Amino acid sequence: MDLHYEVHGSGDPIVMIHSPGVDMREWVFIVPHLAKTNQVVIFDGRGAGKSPSPSEPTDYVDDLLKLIDHLGLKKVTLVGHSMGGQIATDFTLTFPDKVRKLVLLAPSLTGYTYSSEFIQWMQSVNAVAPDVKKLVELSLSGPNYRITMSSPHQDFLYDMTRHHMKKVFTEWENFEMTWPEPPAIERLHEIKVNTLFIQGDKEWKDMFRIAEHFQEVPSIRFTLIKDADHMVTLTHPEKITNDIQLFLQDG
Repeated sequence: MDLHYEVHGSGDPIVMIHSPGVDMREWVFIVPHLAKTNQVVIFDGRGAGKSPSPSEPTDYVDDLLKLIDHLGLKKVTLVGHSMGGQIATDFTLTFPDKVRKLVLLAPSLTGYTYSSEFIQWMQSVNAVAPDVKKLVELSLSGPNYRITMSSPHQDFLYDMTRHHMKKVFTEWENFEMTWPEPPAIERLHEIKVNTLFIQGDKEWKDMFRIAEHFQEVPSIRFTLIKDADHMVTLTHPEKITNDIQLFLQDG
C-alpha cells in the first residue's frame, strides 16, 4: 500500500476520506472522539499530504479498495467529505458488500453538471495557475469558505491548501481521474445502506442541488448545520462527531 494512512482506536471500522485541496489533517478534531468507540482509518488521497502524486490516471475508488483490503477490513462505515463523499458514494455502489453505513459531508457527485456560475468561478481560479499564492487566495475567497476564513481555523486551512497546491504544481505528472460507469447520479436509488447526509447552510447552490439528487437514496437522513460552510469538519467538529455517533448507534 503506497498511500499514507493512520489507524486510531479499535472497534467497528470507520474509513474517512478527506476533501480535495487539503489532506487527512482535516479530521484532526473529529478522529480522537470517534476513536474512543471505533477503529478509525484516515489517509491522504493520491496526490495529497504525504501520499505519492499521480503519474497516471487516478482511480480513487480502486485506491480505497486497496487500502481497505490491505488493512484486512471486511465491512466499513465510510465517511467522505466533498470529493471524498463522491468517492465514498461510488465505492458503495461498486462494492456494496463492503459498506456497513455511509456518511456524506457536502459531497460532490459523479455525473452532476455544474452551473455556469460555478464553472466560471473555477475557471477564474485556475487562470492564475501556477502561481500557488494566488491560487490559494482565490480558492479560499469563495463563498463556500467565508465562515471558515473568518474563524480561528483560517491559518490551518490556508496552510493545508497551500501545501496541496504546491504539491500539485511541483509533483503531479497526471491530472486525469477515472470513475465507475454508469455515473453515480444515475444509480443513487441502488444504495441500500443507511446513509447520513450533512452539509452547512452557506454553500454554492450546486451543493444544494446535489443534495436534492441524494433524496433518491432509499434510506437517507439529512442534517443542515446553521452558519457553516464547506469546511464543516473544521468549524463544527463536535456537531459532526455527535451526528455520526448517533447514526452509528441507531441500528
